[in-house]
Amino acid sequence: MKDNRWRGVFAIMLMVTLLYLPGLAAAHNFVVGKAVSPIAISDGGELVLNDDSIRYQPWNSAQLAGKVRIVQYIAGRKSAKKKNSLLIKAVEKAHFPDDVFQPTTIVNTDDVIFGTSYFVRGKIEKNKRRYAWAQFIIDGGGVGRNSWQLPEESSTIFVLNHQGQIVWAKDGGLTEKEVSEVIKLLWVLISEQERSAAKHETD
Repeated sequence: MKDNRWRGVFAIMLMVTLLYLPGLAAAHNFVVGKAVSPIAISDGGELVLNDDSIRYQPWNSAQLAGKVRIVQYIAGRKSAKKKNSLLIKAVEKAHFPDDVFQPTTIVNTDDVIFGTSYFVRGKIEKNKRRYAWAQFIIDGGGVGRNSWQLPEESSTIFVLNHQGQIVWAKDGGLTEKEVSEVIKLLWVLISEQERSAAKHETD
């Protein structure tokens, strides 16, 4: 039992080491093993789907804990969206279990081409209807970009364990190799979370 636990811990440490090194010079203030700097978003907020209607509710970063997550913080621009389209497709294809995993997309509508904010919101609402299991948040004031020191007009990806702690992060587009390794890392974290949950049930 202990051997299995330590093998799991070692696997995570190895994946983190392999994945995080290329992103050390990135322009963000995320720290591996720590939660993100706390933010609260009231200008926009989380999209909640009820039948086919959508409402917005205030959201804060403490809500990131509880599930393994891949989070994309993205400017409301087509150019930013294209940067990590390969990763988004890979996450869809992986079919991660939604009881322990959820993708989170935070769209900064304070960073859009002038006059397009309304249309950007419309597209995000359409995505929420299409991917109801995923989490979508509108950051109308750019709170996340300012607090997390993220670049403008870009896409930032970060991976969280179920405790809401940073495991990996990178600004800009991921390479095919990085996409593959991130998917592997997510499976490792999901496996650890499932084992942890099973252990609590038997204790």
